Amino acid sequence: MFASLWKLISGDNAAPEVRDRGRAGEAHAMKYLEAKGLRILARNWSCSMGELDIVAKQGENIVFVEVKSAGRQSGFRPEDRVNREKQKRIRRLARAYLKSERLDAPVRYDIVTVIWHEGETKVEHLINAFI
Repeated sequence: MFASLWKLISGDNAAPEVRDRGRAGEAHAMKYLEAKGLRILARNWSCSMGELDIVAKQGENIVFVEVKSAGRQSGFRPEDRVNREKQKRIRRLARAYLKSERLDAPVRYDIVTVIWHEGETKVEHLINAFI
């Protein structure tokens, strides 16, 4: 797994194996967000209720980022997998994170999609994807 993740981070855009796709997608998302000026506070933060993919800071905002990856473009959009139930879970986890870190700041919920297709990697950042 480390070798495939390293290839991905170092510029090899081949689609990773399905089992590595989530981690590789998060690595791409982190690299993308950092390039956009966000400071990563946590990756795969977890508690008894579940896990947050990425927690970042941009300006005064704490940004909770859900990462969705796909091996190729298809008829569905990866962000559609962040349904109302998933959004509710992310908001609940976000409150737990803020409480655990004793933070009182405005929050934002973003989605980053990573799609591998024919040797290309497409990253899309949906800002304020849900409330």
